[in-house]
Amino acid sequence: MDVTIIDTSGLGDRSYLVCEDNVAAVIDPQRDIDRVLELAADRGATITHVLETHIHNDYITGGLELARTVDAEYVVAAGDDVGYDRRAVGDGDVIDVGPFRFSVMHTPGHTHHHVSYVLHDAAGKAAGVFTGGSMLHGTTGRTDLIGAEYTKELTHAQFHSVRRLAAELTDDVQIYPTHGFGSFCSASPASGDSSTIAQERTTNPALTNDEQTYVDQLIAGLSDYPAYYAHMGVINADGPAPVDLSLPEPVDAAELRRRIDAGEWVVDLRSRTAFAARHLSGTMGFELSTQFVTYLGWLYAWGAPLTLVGDDVDQILKARRELSRIGVDNITGSAAGDIAALADGESLAGYRVADFADLAKIHGVEDLTVLDVRQRHEYDDSHIAGAVNIPLHELIARLDHVPRGQVWVHCGSGYRASIAASLIDSPERSVVLVDDEFGNAAAHDLTA
Repeated sequence: MDVTIIDTSGLGDRSYLVCEDNVAAVIDPQRDIDRVLELAADRGATITHVLETHIHNDYITGGLELARTVDAEYVVAAGDDVGYDRRAVGDGDVIDVGPFRFSVMHTPGHTHHHVSYVLHDAAGKAAGVFTGGSMLHGTTGRTDLIGAEYTKELTHAQFHSVRRLAAELTDDVQIYPTHGFGSFCSASPASGDSSTIAQERTTNPALTNDEQTYVDQLIAGLSDYPAYYAHMGVINADGPAPVDLSLPEPVDAAELRRRIDAGEWVVDLRSRTAFAARHLSGTMGFELSTQFVTYLGWLYAWGAPLTLVGDDVDQILKARRELSRIGVDNITGSAAGDIAALADGESLAGYRVADFADLAKIHGVEDLTVLDVRQRHEYDDSHIAGAVNIPLHELIARLDHVPRGQVWVHCGSGYRASIAASLIDSPERSVVLVDDEFGNAAAHDLTA
């Protein structure tokens, strides 16, 4: 058997293609199914089954569209109330794919009806287990996404689910989780790109702690998660619409300015330093990099029209693909090319980029504000003396809390700070983007 990882680094998730003898099954596919179809075609494999471990809260599934496209059996947990036909499975059920099979294990915790799929070879030996948001690499899935009222119950359930997996599977079984590679669906950062049951016995908190310690530590460690998660489960249960990855309609400079002045979402995808140097006033800077889709989705006014500005068409198409994975589909325009040409004669805005060494030279002077846009737990761990903490995901609602005058804005690496700088930039503020690793602040004696 061949298990191929389909990595979606922008969301910190993985999907899987399992192949043998030109037959394939797919587990937890993302919405842009062309990646899966191309992979299967490269292997000369026919996809006969599509399996979901749970109703996802961090992305739009491609499972329904993929199953319909290739006429595959669509497998979803029986307990999930969905608006489409599927094969409903429960604990102990077997999915026969021909050269291999899956056995279903009910592993609640991440969601109530979450299941894991144990992969067996033709001889019946368990070779791997697809654990979704249950047992991750050195951690487990978070348990608060269904509602605060269920968190404690689900955390206890997660403990027992991981314990069951470890009890019923042999040490050499490979762990194939969906989450845990940067996803906010992970209760804590995962470790490594691969793992086995044997490794988890020594690293997974559900296996190294007693139940109450595990529950208390997981709940205490839960931090904020992206606001767009509220929409994912509903869309996935109802049945997502087919994906559209086409180029949004190009708009000219005059229309671009009209949209900006009307207060629409006009997002510049260029690098954060290019945006800082020159940009159209009133646009928002969301550099198209690994964290792009998470933070744009977190701040985005759900359903609002969105126009994308980029260096070229390829950049805009890549952004559209990433946004489609979280259901941001109302992309009503695009503008690609040199920013000066897109300005059509109007003056371009800009602000300074600096590092913590620069800040150390003037820190403490009168009328200088240091704005820290990291999450509260990051700020509590260590922060710059006198810094104002407004987490990035709260910034739009709290713009009036940002002082006027000179504002130096930072985060943990520069990415979140670059978004924040574009949001707070105004005639009343002189903004400086600190594009630097926060660890360097301590090296310059800036931390409290």
